[in-house]
Amino acid sequence: MEMLKKLFSLEGKTILVTGGAQGIGREIANHAAAIGADVVIFDLQGKKAEQAAKEIAETYGRRTYSRQVDVTDYEGIKTALKQAVKEMGQIELLFNNAGIVIQKPVIESSPEEWKKVIDVNLNGVYYVAQLFGKYLIETGIKGSIVNTASMSGIIVNYPQLQASYNTSKAGVTHLTKSLAYEWAEHGIRVNCISPGYMFTELTSFVREDWREKWAELTPMKRLGKPEELAGAVIYLLSDSASFTTGCELVVDGGFTII
Repeated sequence: MEMLKKLFSLEGKTILVTGGAQGIGREIANHAAAIGADVVIFDLQGKKAEQAAKEIAETYGRRTYSRQVDVTDYEGIKTALKQAVKEMGQIELLFNNAGIVIQKPVIESSPEEWKKVIDVNLNGVYYVAQLFGKYLIETGIKGSIVNTASMSGIIVNYPQLQASYNTSKAGVTHLTKSLAYEWAEHGIRVNCISPGYMFTELTSFVREDWREKWAELTPMKRLGKPEELAGAVIYLLSDSASFTTGCELVVDGGFTII
């Protein structure tokens, strides 16, 4: 048991979570803190990020730091990362998770809507990963990065139409593999998770008939819960995955097997 605890522990590490104010990001931040990590939260919702960091510090007794960050703002990310490192001393782990979705047929979508989704979901992941990877390389830290892709990068969703989201997430998966190859020589591992349909604050506002259809199409006949992604992320971040890089770990209740 002690060996298992050691393998999956994040004790003595600091994790940066983008989109960590709510949903999947918040759940991962909670679980990371519960197994020893200090936590940095970047989120566009600054007040909500601050509250999340405060609650994590109070609940788990960890050091925390939060910052309002727009992941499409390259210079803003650079400034925020520099300040976070100054505040925390060192950051070894990144859960690169911020994302949005616009569900709309392609023929009805504007160029601005397409660009918004690609900017947040793909360019944002790239900007944060690039700046974090540069920081790790320059400081000689052998860190670990987990990006949030999606099963939507593998399949086309139904009944909702969301080509921009699907395309952005397929890009995240291949970006993950490309970064894993480039940074392996520096001892930096880069992996991604591809969640299926999860019940979060965002999906709770989706049409009920769509949510029912999603559950019906999933072999396990239900939506996943954000906490059910925690084990996958912690595995990929922890020393138990020390020989795992460039991996896409699909957590979808079996959706993509049929």
